[in-house]
Amino acid sequence: MGAAIAMVVLFTAASLGLLPGTATATSTPTPTPTTSTGSAASPPPATAGAPAKSPGRVLLIGVPGLRWGDIRRTGTPNLWKLTGRAAVGTLSVKTVSGHACPIDGWLTLSAGQRSQLRHGSCGLPPAPAGTSVPGFAGMREDNARSKYGSKPGLLGDAVHGAGACTTAIGPGAAVGAADRAGRVDAYFPSADKTPADAWARCALTVADVDDVVRAYVDAGVDVNGHPVRVTPKVRAAAASAADAQVGRILKAAPAGTTVLLAGLSDNAGTERLHVAMAAGPGYGPRYLTANSTRTVGLVTLTDLTSTILRTLGVAQPKDAVGSPWRSDGRKSASVARVVRAMADRDTHARIYSRFVFPFYMVLIAAQLALYAFATVALRRRNDRRLAATKVLALAAGALPVASFLANAVPWWRSGQPALTLALLILAGVVVVTAAALAGPWRRSVTGPGVVVAGVTALVLSLDVMTGNHLQNCSMLGYTPVVAGRFYGFGNTTYALWVTGLIIAAGALAGLAAARWGDRRLVPLAVVVAAGVVALVIDGGPMWGADFGGIISVIPGFTVFAFMLTGRRVRPTRVIAVLAAGAVLVLGISFLDSLRANPTHIGEFWNELTSGDAGKVVFRKFLGMVGTFGNWKLSVIIVLGVGFLFFALLRPLAWRAAALHLAYERAPALRATLTAALVTTVVGMLVNDSGVAIPAMAFTVAVPLALAASVRALELAGREAPPRPERSEEPSASTG
Repeated sequence: MGAAIAMVVLFTAASLGLLPGTATATSTPTPTPTTSTGSAASPPPATAGAPAKSPGRVLLIGVPGLRWGDIRRTGTPNLWKLTGRAAVGTLSVKTVSGHACPIDGWLTLSAGQRSQLRHGSCGLPPAPAGTSVPGFAGMREDNARSKYGSKPGLLGDAVHGAGACTTAIGPGAAVGAADRAGRVDAYFPSADKTPADAWARCALTVADVDDVVRAYVDAGVDVNGHPVRVTPKVRAAAASAADAQVGRILKAAPAGTTVLLAGLSDNAGTERLHVAMAAGPGYGPRYLTANSTRTVGLVTLTDLTSTILRTLGVAQPKDAVGSPWRSDGRKSASVARVVRAMADRDTHARIYSRFVFPFYMVLIAAQLALYAFATVALRRRNDRRLAATKVLALAAGALPVASFLANAVPWWRSGQPALTLALLILAGVVVVTAAALAGPWRRSVTGPGVVVAGVTALVLSLDVMTGNHLQNCSMLGYTPVVAGRFYGFGNTTYALWVTGLIIAAGALAGLAAARWGDRRLVPLAVVVAAGVVALVIDGGPMWGADFGGIISVIPGFTVFAFMLTGRRVRPTRVIAVLAAGAVLVLGISFLDSLRANPTHIGEFWNELTSGDAGKVVFRKFLGMVGTFGNWKLSVIIVLGVGFLFFALLRPLAWRAAALHLAYERAPALRATLTAALVTTVVGMLVNDSGVAIPAMAFTVAVPLALAASVRALELAGREAPPRPERSEEPSASTG
């Protein structure tokens, strides 16, 4: 195991392409005091050690609620023209809660970290009094106590610390550009009331164009407190009004200004993806991306703060978590095609959000139906029922991977997306199940299940290594709207992948042992090789980037190796391997931290060395505990555990447990299932997804264990005369 760990460290370092460097992180500078005269103040003097003049100038136009579907050639000509010369992308505006209110978006911009207005309505930001934002101190205090511990005012402080000033146009802009005292250097209520010389006065100018979201605020709520529906005609008129304001602002902007435009919040209703554009020095007709997403055409709201700071030549404070926007190098298509492509990504995410809950209901129903049918089939010896149970079990195990394969086809563009998605998933289930039953492996106890597990592991491995196209907005994947993860393995995907990998590795180890007659060395080599694959694919920052997965793989595969080779799982042995694993995990984290833009694996090392790791661990622990309230996942776990124990290990009508028969014919199966259980339970404890990890693992492991058990029963029935069924005692005749 030591050689394997060393190999993983060396491979990871080479894959990262690392050259030793330093990750810069500076504390938030103390803001320079400003003076207020009416609604505008003079730029503050340069502070000692800071550049007297910023190398860049930024104009941020915030249009809360603006989506790509709002942009049209005739209705929004200024936005249409800007799209043709800007780098573009979709913007994830996730803040703290599910719905990002306008003031939440502005506070997140201000803090460079997810923030929200905890007390108050989801309306428009308050208008400043002079150059000060009312109640800003309370907003800072509330967010400092939130789970993210954000610090509104960070952006304004950083700009002031560099000797530059801020101009805000509109209430939301004042919230976004304010320093920790809640002040901006100049404030004007709207673009048409801003003097011509004000646009060039400060290095950072922020404008709030709230026409789109104001349409929803003005519509109000009905008697039940639900938002009144805004018609497409009203929304189009609001987008046209916003476009007119954007046109005036762009016309007033000084030459050489970097223009950033962001639809930095949701409207009323469902959460959506919004508009992101960047034009000016360094940006052209390309697609936007950032290290936070690693996805072409997708950036996040927290990235906006980093982009402003980088453009101004200001060091990013450590409390700002985003990565700067950048062009990905590929020239974008025509404006019409760009708008359609960006709107299509939003459509995919929106339709996914409609179907994900029904899909989980189908998944639970499929598991419940399988277990109910199998329980009845196992009570009596009926070859047809057993054969049907095996097919259904393999189909249930294939359902998760089929849900990912469905994303290879743009089902959300269909006129009937629900039907199209259902047919694609069904086709995937049929193909994978047929493959499991088609070859010579069908005669083996574990062969058909290994095909299903292997396909699951292979498909998800290839997906994570080629850009995560199948995981994005698949029914068991992740979505940029929720913004829990943008690349690598999501926790539920990891659970399916590692379970498939373990089952496939166990079968290969068993076959190798039978082929070469070696019950220790050869199986151990197979498990170690599988463990190295797991660590590289799941833990490699260039692929899986799954910090919790690395932690759970090590104890799981340790138990796997001990059980498969017949060694006792002694505490001293486990502790020794876990200690080596801890060194490995920290080594990967350290190597990743050396990069200019580390993943969250490398960020953990930075948090560990800065003393902030405890807060992160505690936040994830609270998230893990909170998942126990998710009844859908809890139902899957209860069903899986109950079926394993009562139907397979304690059958009602068989003297020999079905699963024990499978263990006898496939000795590696016990170690395989135990390793999967240990890996996913540890994964549950170290990830904020909690019970989702074993729940997803059970959707593959339990059906495949059932298929192996049924096959063992079939083989046992052919070798021994059938056991007569119990007959009812004849009732006494009464006459």
